[in-house]
Amino acid sequence: MTEPSGETAPEAPEDVDQADVDQADVDQADVEQDAEDRADVDREDAAPSAEVTEAAASGEAAASGEAAASGEAAEPSESADASKEAAPEQSEAQAELAAQRELRARIEARKAEKSGPVASGSKLKGAAADLLAAVRAVEGGSASGGAFYAPAPEPPRAPRPPEATVRPAAPAAPPAPTAGALAGVREVLARGGAPEALAGQVAAALGEQAAEALAGDPWQLLAVAGVRPEQADGFARALLGDACGPDDPRRAVALTVWLLDRAALRGHTALTLDEVAAGLARHGVPDPEEAVGTAVSEGAVLLFQEEDAEDAAPEEDEEGAEPGAGAGSDEGPAEPPLLGLDRYALAEESLADGLARLARTVTAEEWDGDELERAVGGHGLVLHTGGEAARAEPLALAAAARERGLRVLVTVHDAGRVGEEERAAGTTVPLAALLSGTAGPGRDEEGGLALDLLVVLDAPQLDVEAGAMLVEALPDGCRLVLSGDPDVLGSAGPGAVFADALAARVCPRVASRRPDPGPLGELVSGIGIGELNQVEAPGKEVVIVPVRDAGEAVHRTVQLVADSVPRAFGLAPEQTRVITVGHGGSAGTRALNAALKQRLNPGPGRFGGYDPGDRVAYAPAPGRTVTGTVLGADAEGLRLGTGEGELVVPKERVESALRHGWALTAHQAAGGRWPAVVVVLPGDAAPGLSRPWVYTAFGRAERHLSVVHGVDQALPRSVAEVLAPERTTRLRPLLTGLLAAPGEE
Repeated sequence: MTEPSGETAPEAPEDVDQADVDQADVDQADVEQDAEDRADVDREDAAPSAEVTEAAASGEAAASGEAAASGEAAEPSESADASKEAAPEQSEAQAELAAQRELRARIEARKAEKSGPVASGSKLKGAAADLLAAVRAVEGGSASGGAFYAPAPEPPRAPRPPEATVRPAAPAAPPAPTAGALAGVREVLARGGAPEALAGQVAAALGEQAAEALAGDPWQLLAVAGVRPEQADGFARALLGDACGPDDPRRAVALTVWLLDRAALRGHTALTLDEVAAGLARHGVPDPEEAVGTAVSEGAVLLFQEEDAEDAAPEEDEEGAEPGAGAGSDEGPAEPPLLGLDRYALAEESLADGLARLARTVTAEEWDGDELERAVGGHGLVLHTGGEAARAEPLALAAAARERGLRVLVTVHDAGRVGEEERAAGTTVPLAALLSGTAGPGRDEEGGLALDLLVVLDAPQLDVEAGAMLVEALPDGCRLVLSGDPDVLGSAGPGAVFADALAARVCPRVASRRPDPGPLGELVSGIGIGELNQVEAPGKEVVIVPVRDAGEAVHRTVQLVADSVPRAFGLAPEQTRVITVGHGGSAGTRALNAALKQRLNPGPGRFGGYDPGDRVAYAPAPGRTVTGTVLGADAEGLRLGTGEGELVVPKERVESALRHGWALTAHQAAGGRWPAVVVVLPGDAAPGLSRPWVYTAFGRAERHLSVVHGVDQALPRSVAEVLAPERTTRLRPLLTGLLAAPGEE
């Protein structure tokens, strides 16, 4: 890597804030430092800011907080509801969230039709076995959320005619809470000493009967994003007085759900019993095991014991075998039982069922061509891995399949990566637009997409709920190719779809041998194997900018974006993206965006803090970020120009779901690419660094990468030693159980 050109580093401006990292974005009390720094700060766009929520809890929240989202999306206000009656068209975010709700309803219906219980729990011992036995005794096998069923074989669907391509209207958004419901919630909040500004969030989270639910169980306040257990405890004491305590069963159930919700922000779809019990103990629950049993028996959480296919096989008696000997007698300890929320459990099971269905219903054909084409010809599910240059291979596959007369679609994570020709032809669409029904092919009367082959690029960014929605929409006989770089950061939402599918080894896996070219490709490839190498960069493709402190890091970043990179490479400032570790801190996205706005687009922020021309990052749903530019504002909200076209951010969501977007976190930037990238690493960024983070951030650059470097040896050490925390999920064993035969490599 080359040293910066002849420019001398200026002194840091005296008025730059040198404070420590802002801890309003993440809570460090409950989780390990590295997992929390990497996950929560990068996922802060998926929920209202903790700063805003905690300010509301202390009575300082603005009235607009009533319409903020509670983990999914903001509900429209009454006035907004009335305006929608006059103009029935809904925003893309509403369509996407409604589509997710429709999927969950379909998953529930499918679960109800399944025919037989899954044999599980045979390996449990001690307290876990007693707990499972107690749960089964209480539920009797008929509880709504306590048992799972094996899928019944589905009859093959009749071939779908190509002309069935009518796209249905987007599902209607749920109604806003009524005035009566909001009034009741405000009254309960006032009695408990909580700010009435939380009424909208509480009503959105708990439904029409929110007031009654909250009065009967004050800890339901934890369902509102950003509310902490100590705040819920204070609210409960104000409402119930001496009638509540640390061992209150209602508190135990709410805390168990809250711990699993927090885990989902870090990518987990489940946690072990021990992890949940330890979390409950940290919050003063006297008997954590009993608390977990209460939560399971009431159906608030689900208990699982996963088994590998070979472990589940019946034992065979062998002549001469000693009593008690048999398969599994010499095995290591059984997989620990897991606890999970119904929402993610159903999505994960639906995704596994759907992937198995696609793998089984494709008629194998002999396709000529490279390794990927031959694999896709003979199988319904194929995984393809490789770096940036390897994206050409699935794109070539799609072109060849079209020449065969097949109906083919390519979908990508970031709308900015859809070229004008592909967008005009409709051959490549953003994943979010495909799931919401605003782009892509039409559907038949059963809701299946009119496709013979779907190629999903950036597959590591696919979370379990989006994956379930996607697979549910594919008809029998459709081929699915999941393609991506396994070394990048995982999805912002819960689950590890691509990694789990690779680990299950139940379908062909085709690894590209095409290396990424040039100095940037050489640098990123080395990071992928744990080596931070110096590379020859004669064209200044890679430049290191050493800094002493965060103030100098901010100053140098602005200088690079506004002056140095445009002058050296002929790129406009909007063609450069800044990537940093988190939102808070003296050189996080907030500080960097404030400095970049002042230099690149100064203005009074007359539209809720934004001006036309501002670069922004919008979170229409948890775990998803859309980047764009402010075009203006009207009575409906703020109008943005994005890669998916023009969209409107409702005015009640501007504060909670919108940020300036010259600087992003690595999770927000994953899946995107820009001509130039400036990666900012001030001294306080060291705890958030890992090999996948560095690989992802450095790999977003197409022509030029500047590294504003203030972490000394923490950078090479993180590349060599620090891996991303493993996510606890259930998809791998589910796939292994459904498709037990080993796949081709």
